[in-house]
Amino acid sequence: MVIQKTPDEIELMARAGTILAEVHEVLREAVAPGVTTGELDALAAAEIAARGAEPSFLGYHGYPATLCTSVNDQIVHAFPATGVRLRAGDLVSLDCGVIWQGYHSDAACTWVVGGREQADERTLTLVDAGYAALWRGIAALRPGNRLGDVSYAVGAEADRHGLGVIAEHDGHVVGGHGIGRQLHEDPLVPGRGRPGRGMRLRPGLVFAIEPMFTLGVPGFTVADDGWTISTLDGALAAHWEHTVAITEAGPRVLTARPGEPAA
Repeated sequence: MVIQKTPDEIELMARAGTILAEVHEVLREAVAPGVTTGELDALAAAEIAARGAEPSFLGYHGYPATLCTSVNDQIVHAFPATGVRLRAGDLVSLDCGVIWQGYHSDAACTWVVGGREQADERTLTLVDAGYAALWRGIAALRPGNRLGDVSYAVGAEADRHGLGVIAEHDGHVVGGHGIGRQLHEDPLVPGRGRPGRGMRLRPGLVFAIEPMFTLGVPGFTVADDGWTISTLDGALAAHWEHTVAITEAGPRVLTARPGEPAA
């Protein structure tokens, strides 16, 4: 069931989103060669607690951490660990959620460890196209549009750059989603879709828009831990995400970081 949010509920989610944006900025500054993903997880937990909020992921269906820290060919849901030490040129996706007064926010960023100068041109295309697709999907979140318009906008950006879209493989489906009192609510927002199809968008709906692209084939594998999703062929992957509310005037980005448009 798709749950429409009241203005008051959206304001609570906006506070959760502001906290999450602040945490992501702290994490961005902490990403460096030699840092472990376990250290990043501990930092995220401390920053969330310092703001009086709670982590969305910790304990969710048994998930053991505050962050998902996916490195290189890992796409999403990889566990942080003290034994995973970042190296210059690695791609690391940091996915995090925050609960504020019972309402969730969810956002992800992909960074080149050591700075963009550590990556080759094709890797930067992967990162930048994923980010551009995020904003193309957000721009389609307008009253009267359909869900397929959002998914189409995301997938079309991958096609422009010859990238694979991570969406479905062997019965497993990943993508964006509704969000509110639950971290994952209906509907699923796939990374591919047909314009003019799907549910009609209206004010009060809130979505996590979540492009996941790869330099290789679009398939993926799920590790024995039941969580970690990696590319099928070992190719690099990038993952971006924002939580976005639909208003009468269009999209409102609840997890916008400094320098990003909130509307």
